[in-house]
Amino acid sequence: MKRAARLPILSGVTDNRTVRVTVRGSFDNLTAEQQAELLAAGPEHADILAVRYTADGHLTYDLAARPFFTFRFAEEVAQEKDIPQVTARSEAKAAAWMTERGYGFKRLTSQTVDMSEVPLGPRGRRLQG
Repeated sequence: MKRAARLPILSGVTDNRTVRVTVRGSFDNLTAEQQAELLAAGPEHADILAVRYTADGHLTYDLAARPFFTFRFAEEVAQEKDIPQVTARSEAKAAAWMTERGYGFKRLTSQTVDMSEVPLGPRGRRLQG
């Protein structure tokens, strides 16, 4: 029996790179009112199984357990040289979100991953081959 030819998984792929940026920080000098506000909204931000990377950033925190937060951003870039700007924009978006709401924060750090550089696992290699 003749097998159908397999189409390549990556057909139509552009040169764009998906970049994921994780920005972490700590809440700082929150008022009792701000803490209550964040705790009330906490359940929608505490589910680590619902984490996603978005252009606007996805915020997670569990203020009842620890004073830290994480934003996750995703952006497409055409060239590798554009990646540092993605990191800077993501940090600026996270800081702006906190500042717009009047939340104090400190120690922003970020980790950037170019998803085109992430090695495929066994399943990915099977699907590609």
